[in-house]
Amino acid sequence: MSHVAKVETFILTIPRTTPYLGPLGPGERVNSRGYLVRKGNGTIYPTVDRSVVVRVTTDDGAEGWGETYGICAPRAVCEIINDLLAPELIGRSPEDVERIWDDLYGLMRVRGCFGGFHVDTIAALDIALWDLRARARGVPLWSLLGERQRETIPGYLSGLPAGTLEAKVEMARSFAAEGHDAFKIHAVVSHEGIVEEIGALREALGPAPELMVDLHWKFDLAQAMAMARQLEPYRLKFIEAPLKPEDIEGLIQLGKDSPVPIAAGEEWHTEYEARLRLAGGSLSYIQPEMGHTGVTQFLRIARLAEAQGVPIAPHATIGGGLFMAASLHVASVLPGLWRHEWQHSIFSRSLLMLDTDMAYRDGHYHLPSGPGLGAVPGARFWDHAEAVA
Repeated sequence: MSHVAKVETFILTIPRTTPYLGPLGPGERVNSRGYLVRKGNGTIYPTVDRSVVVRVTTDDGAEGWGETYGICAPRAVCEIINDLLAPELIGRSPEDVERIWDDLYGLMRVRGCFGGFHVDTIAALDIALWDLRARARGVPLWSLLGERQRETIPGYLSGLPAGTLEAKVEMARSFAAEGHDAFKIHAVVSHEGIVEEIGALREALGPAPELMVDLHWKFDLAQAMAMARQLEPYRLKFIEAPLKPEDIEGLIQLGKDSPVPIAAGEEWHTEYEARLRLAGGSLSYIQPEMGHTGVTQFLRIARLAEAQGVPIAPHATIGGGLFMAASLHVASVLPGLWRHEWQHSIFSRSLLMLDTDMAYRDGHYHLPSGPGLGAVPGARFWDHAEAVA
């Protein structure tokens, strides 16, 4: 049985001409460190696509790859791995991956590290260990996770990163002409009004396509309820992330009272967070993000949702494609999957960094077919990666 012998961290940075989600809005600027604060929700974003990638090597020379969030202060993520977690991972067997997640999480529990950078780092290591387990057997990751439910993963289009409402509508029309039938807008860049943007899209696309809106935790309970009532006539599939993440009681209440279904979960790291919010029985969809959860917690959260009959619509965000590959493997075995988010402005760029046959076409993700994740860093990755010791 092989054991972990080495852990390495890399910051992957991919430049972009237009900031994530769309052009700068009124009153938004890029600061001296290359970040902007979106006025729509007061949250900081980078002007590049960035993530933290890990390579875990065993004593027999096998390699496993993982990835997590690194869009803000990526060196903090690397330091947590290199200073705190890697020394405790050395000598462990990838076969103990779920116990390892619990052990690494427990290291900082009494210091209040229930989420954030600390748990993000565990997600990267967790993905790499699952990758190692599957590669050691010469099988794709999904085969270790359960019975495959589908050959391809249905997706929905996320984001219309144009500068004006008119341009967003034209972009949506173009995607609809290609056969796309589900669209989600990002409210923090709905500079001409959220309701106005949804209304324009419904008028332009007609009654058939499914529409959603990501509110990016903008509102309190009363404001979110008012927004839901304004959006009700447009027959949305769901409203995503309506309230501040801390407002668990408000989220449950909104789920009970809103005329539009409520989706949440991209910021959750663990089953502990999910259980508190699912306990209210009012969420219509949950959206775990592999870059936060890793494989182990994604599966545990999915089991909680399945027990309550809540469909899963996995989240997708900025990354180099490795945690996306892991997300697709898990999605392929979920009985309760609805669709997987497709951030078209990120996914195609991520593929350029990898050696993989992972793809998105005809409204569906196509899983990578090789062993493990079925994806490893390619030549372009090394042009954009910085090793951090």
